[in-house]
Amino acid sequence: MGRVSRRAFAVAALSAFTMMPQASAATGRRGGAPYSEMRGVWIASVANRDWPSKSGLSAAQQRAELLTHLDTAAGKRLNTVFFQVRPTADAMWPSPYEPWSQYLTGTQGKDPGWDPLGTAVEEAHARGLQLHAWFNPYRVAVHADPSRLAASHPARENPDWVVTYGGKLFYNPGLPEVRAFVEDAMLDAVAKYPVDGVHFDDYFYPYPVAGQTFDDDAAYDEHGGGFPDRAAWRRDNIDRLVRETADRVKEVRPGACFGISPFGVWRNAGTDPLGSDTKAGVETYDDLHADTRKWVREGWIDYIVPQLYWNIGFAAADYAKLLPWWAEAARDSSTQLYVGEALYKAGDPAQPAAWQETGELSRHLTLAGEYPQVRGHVYFAAKDVAADRIGAMARVVADHYGQPAPPPR
Repeated sequence: MGRVSRRAFAVAALSAFTMMPQASAATGRRGGAPYSEMRGVWIASVANRDWPSKSGLSAAQQRAELLTHLDTAAGKRLNTVFFQVRPTADAMWPSPYEPWSQYLTGTQGKDPGWDPLGTAVEEAHARGLQLHAWFNPYRVAVHADPSRLAASHPARENPDWVVTYGGKLFYNPGLPEVRAFVEDAMLDAVAKYPVDGVHFDDYFYPYPVAGQTFDDDAAYDEHGGGFPDRAAWRRDNIDRLVRETADRVKEVRPGACFGISPFGVWRNAGTDPLGSDTKAGVETYDDLHADTRKWVREGWIDYIVPQLYWNIGFAAADYAKLLPWWAEAARDSSTQLYVGEALYKAGDPAQPAAWQETGELSRHLTLAGEYPQVRGHVYFAAKDVAADRIGAMARVVADHYGQPAPPPR
């Protein structure tokens, strides 16, 4: 799409937003004002999941693929992209803190010859899309060999910052100097580019690996005094990251929002009466040391996108039970609630029968329409929006996205 036509597209999209009719009873929950809702898509760069499709493409090929994802999002009447710019303690922009991402050129630290984040922000805005810069705070590498990192990588220069666990490398969230560094590294992008939001995914302390221990003994001995146990100390470490990042985003770019997309189960009711009627094998409070419900209730974050990646009727974690639980958690809070949707499961033969039905995701949106706290949905992920194996995304668009809509603010 050329520059002139992109500008025309943006003007048309924004004009459509201002002329939006009130939401109908079938598709909306808030009368009296132009209808707004989050219609988002994640663009994952880790392991070349969505973009770039493989490492080592030319700058022109990488740029063309990125613009295609943005065009697809706009064409589906989505309004926001969540662009992963720091997948593994690296950068999709020229950062003074961390090396260029290996997922661009195949070699960590090698200049790709262009600025992906700068381009993504400009081109998203040209299409009437908002862009949230998506960061993974603590993951260093999806392997366990520090020698494979760029020679200048901070994890090599500060090996005491790093914990090896589950065959991967992680920064230790229990070290104040680590927390300060990762905040500085992320905020560099927020200061340089007019992003509309700052976004964390679901990785805080790593997901548990059977038979392995996350070795933070030294950090706990030094910094864990005054806490009843290690779990409470770990949750406080993540709380501090969330609160400090929120404060710094507001200082650096006051117009940007800050949100998080956690695993969809805070705690099971069998663990805590405040928890959801689920039997999930992972609970964010206990396993990832992320008190996601607290962040919502305290209003520390602007929005939350729980990953409700299960079908309606799934026994261990039923979408139809988790949705009202999250709606209740967000009730009367200042935190916007969006729902993370597992588009990637639609049509996957390895998934339950519900995911072979074109209408499963559309039913999610219909159900969500019964809860005014739900302000929209975000789809995982971009290549699945493009491929749309069984037409599940097309069904969502036909059933629910008949007109453009601006995201909530």
